[in-house]
Amino acid sequence: MKRFLFIAITALFVQLSFAQNEISRDEHGNKVVRGFLTKQDFMTDTAFTWFAENQKDYVPNPNALAALKANRDNINFIVFGGTWCSDTKFVLPKFFMLADAAGFPQDRITVIGVDHDKKTIQHLAEAFNITNVPTIIVMKEGKEVGRVVEYGPEGVFDKTLGEIISGKKK
Repeated sequence: MKRFLFIAITALFVQLSFAQNEISRDEHGNKVVRGFLTKQDFMTDTAFTWFAENQKDYVPNPNALAALKANRDNINFIVFGGTWCSDTKFVLPKFFMLADAAGFPQDRITVIGVDHDKKTIQHLAEAFNITNVPTIIVMKEGKEVGRVVEYGPEGVFDKTLGEIISGKKK
């Protein structure tokens, strides 16, 4: 019994050690997080003052909002971003405002931080073929149905996101 307990505790610590984020600072003083982040992290960490600042004056695209409301129970998002990246700093706060306005459940959004080389813990960025950030991946029934890379092809991330969610664009 003692041996089983020791093995179980050891396995738990090994698993937890792999799940932990890697945090550093880049040459510009930006906090770089490789790993999982939550909306709460962005709202409370003093290194991310850009989050609240970049939500000001944002009005969600009405078509994207309607599509997200209509599909909030059958899609998930996997979002890759760089806490150091100006594009992520612009898009991610607005993405969360869009999700909040649609009543989208936070537990259906997974945010994964990458470093300057677009690497993250457990090789997740490589598994999802991430080349630029932010990348917002729309998942339905465990499969990717589309993604918005940076601002999208038309330069309006939420418009593109709404088209993907509504099935008008892949």
